[in-house]
Amino acid sequence: MKRGYFQKSLVLVSRLPYVNLFQSLLQLIAPEYFDKLEPCLEAVCNEIDQWPPPVPGQTLNLPVMGIVIQVRIPSRVDKPGSSPLKQFNQENLLPAPLVLPSVHELDLFRCFQPVLIHIQMLWELMLLGEPIVVMAPSPTISSEMVLALTSCLTPLKYCCDYRPYFTIHDSEFKEYTTRTQAPPNIVVGVTNPFFIKTLQHWPHLLRIGELKMSGDLPKQVKVKKLTKLKTLDTKPGIYTSYKTFLHKDKTLIKRLLKGIQRKRPSEVQSALLRRHLLELTQSFIIPLEHYIASLMPLQRAITPWKNPPQIRPFRQEDFMKTLEHAGPQLTCVLRGDWLGLYRRFFKSPNFDGWYRQRHKEMTQKLEALHLEAICEANIVAWMKDKSEVEIVDLVLKLREKLIRARCHHLPVKEETLQRVGLYIETIIGSLPEDLQTVLHHQ
Repeated sequence: MKRGYFQKSLVLVSRLPYVNLFQSLLQLIAPEYFDKLEPCLEAVCNEIDQWPPPVPGQTLNLPVMGIVIQVRIPSRVDKPGSSPLKQFNQENLLPAPLVLPSVHELDLFRCFQPVLIHIQMLWELMLLGEPIVVMAPSPTISSEMVLALTSCLTPLKYCCDYRPYFTIHDSEFKEYTTRTQAPPNIVVGVTNPFFIKTLQHWPHLLRIGELKMSGDLPKQVKVKKLTKLKTLDTKPGIYTSYKTFLHKDKTLIKRLLKGIQRKRPSEVQSALLRRHLLELTQSFIIPLEHYIASLMPLQRAITPWKNPPQIRPFRQEDFMKTLEHAGPQLTCVLRGDWLGLYRRFFKSPNFDGWYRQRHKEMTQKLEALHLEAICEANIVAWMKDKSEVEIVDLVLKLREKLIRARCHHLPVKEETLQRVGLYIETIIGSLPEDLQTVLHHQ
């Protein structure tokens, strides 16, 4: 059956999560490509091939199609919530026609305009890794909303799956639509109304339409019961039975609405919103960080000739006891059931991901401290009353530690690693020649 039009797309595939840069790039390239076809694309690819590699912390000038895109690559040492624009101004840069405020951050305020008064609920749902369906009128709006939701937990990593634009042709379609098991911990963005019927059993559905204004303000969607979800004519709204643990931050909403009335620039509104979400997440995470740091063995318990001591186990009830004196209420004005929120968080993939990452970092730190303790020890004095078997065993263990330190990039100075290497050579040199030959050939 003829559709009466010809549909074509230009797709950019990359391993880098620079959504904002690539979106701007496609907006430049696509109209020219559809007009001039392959020769235009070939010229653009040649230009992109000449771009320097993205180095964290560097500002790059990227020429393409007669203009220069100027971007700053984010770095781990950047302060959370700091403005890349301010960092631009500190450098002596050439003027560029197109300066992107960020390579990867979306305009949060624009994405969340229809749900500003429910930002607290959406933050909690994302924190807890709840299954969410985002139904939007276009793939662009669907994708932006999903990506905005996954970014609102910064600096906490969102550890669940997410699909900015999901269709009935995706391989997981059957898995996500089955009613024989609970929905997975994932956020899916869709546009096909058919999903309202097939994903009716999901606990949270965010339906957004084209942005409508109510006077100067964007019209806000309402929270509705799941039973109100109609298969055919579903109006915009958040369809859920979820009750938030924390109270709404009315001050934030008033500031944002006042900003709209005063026609404050969208990037300033986004910075306000991002700062609020950052501080909220930090208030939630700081007590967890303090508690897990207390599980680390003391440095004086690390001795050179014994295995490093174990990190103590994370006990949820012990952590809960710390909240009375060192809880989020110290840094956050929001009131509510923080204890209940933590208990739910412990069951989520986000807690599991956070804990695994912290445990890995602490284990690596212990290994690094153990290597430093070995370097500071008197190895010759230790060898005096040791048998050849014990000495060979030490050589093998030190070699293994050295390999691990280099492969896993442990937080150890290169000088320390070189000293361990010299220790190994010293120990091998004290052994009989036949053993030296065997160890040197290993």
